Amino acid sequence: MPMGKEELMKKLEEKIRNCRKCPLGKLRTNAVPGAGSYDAKVMFVGEAPGYWEDQKGLPFVGRAGKVLDELLAEIGLSRDEVYITNIVKCRPPENRDPTEEEIKACAPYLDRQIDIIRPKVIVPLGRHSMKYILEKFGFKAEPISKIHGKTFEARTLFGRIVIMPMYHPAAALYRPPIKEELRKDFQKLKELLSSAL
Repeated sequence: MPMGKEELMKKLEEKIRNCRKCPLGKLRTNAVPGAGSYDAKVMFVGEAPGYWEDQKGLPFVGRAGKVLDELLAEIGLSRDEVYITNIVKCRPPENRDPTEEEIKACAPYLDRQIDIIRPKVIVPLGRHSMKYILEKFGFKAEPISKIHGKTFEARTLFGRIVIMPMYHPAAALYRPPIKEELRKDFQKLKELLSSAL
């Protein structure tokens, strides 16, 4: 009998926790595979874990996570109904941006998560995530300030996926106007989810 989503995801999470494909594997406290529903319609993809994520082994549990929780609540969703992950599963030192090599080493895990969960909507959070996801599905990446909140429709082996890039919630912590943009984009996401996906 073929394995179910839960079994496939648990195996993948174990693989991520034991990964040493790049130097970050030696520096981390905990790998952060992701969290949420394996049957989620929406997958949020951030860039890399920060300090608190590394400590707890869970995505978006620091200050940016509080912003994300608030935005989800505003459109009637909770973490249990979505899946939240990052392209890079281990924390880069000093919270620096992930390198191309780190993204390349770690991206197959994200690809596999997408294949198993089969979300209807992928929301890349931040420019590194946006660039990887858009290019993976054959689109050209542009500045996030230009394309946040816009939708891109991709075809996959398991059907249609809508990609809706957004600013990273961390940006809202030090640039209040970004929080307003995120709010508007989350409202667009709510409309998208209530349409016939």
